[in-house]
Amino acid sequence: MRGVRPFAGRAAKRLPAVIGCDEVGRGALCGPVVVAAVWFEPDCLPRGLLALLDDSKRIARAERELLHAKLGECVRFAFAARSARAIDLYGIRNMTLSAMRAAVTRLGVDAPVRFDGVDVPPGLAGDCRAVVRGDSIVPQIAAASILAKVARDRMMARLAERHPVYGWGQNSGYGTAAHRAAIVAAGHTRHHRTSFGDLFAGLNEKGRAA
Repeated sequence: MRGVRPFAGRAAKRLPAVIGCDEVGRGALCGPVVVAAVWFEPDCLPRGLLALLDDSKRIARAERELLHAKLGECVRFAFAARSARAIDLYGIRNMTLSAMRAAVTRLGVDAPVRFDGVDVPPGLAGDCRAVVRGDSIVPQIAAASILAKVARDRMMARLAERHPVYGWGQNSGYGTAAHRAAIVAAGHTRHHRTSFGDLFAGLNEKGRAA
């Protein structure tokens, strides 16, 4: 999964000190959407760390954990999350933008903000821009992707201890075949996003898992 990472060989001193913001869990069938906002000066990172950053989906789990620990020691970051219930009530896009705004506000750093994707959350002042494929262009977005991914995976692993049938420790709540089959067989939990498609059709409160 390593391949060539987008910031390998890049001159850190030429990269700006901005806030990077990214989400994890937008497409999952259950669990929260989690956002991280991260600020650092690229040329102040420990030697070699910049070259290891990438979209969290392109990094193996064990390495993500190591990068999470290293980043936690040298960058400023903040998290925000929105629950499955909030997503069902207000929509995944609205709740993703809400969490992004909250994470940036909690970070409390006065700097330009770059958001991965095509949307900028309303209600933020200053230089705020969306960057398509931002995790390959802005190292702070790549760092946010890693921190948010590890944080959310840990949340889902804890939830899996109470609901082992769904395999959340392995699938993190995404729609794998095994996860979908478990929903059909065992019903859904309060952590599932019942507004997501027709998978939950016919599973009323009597079919809900305890």
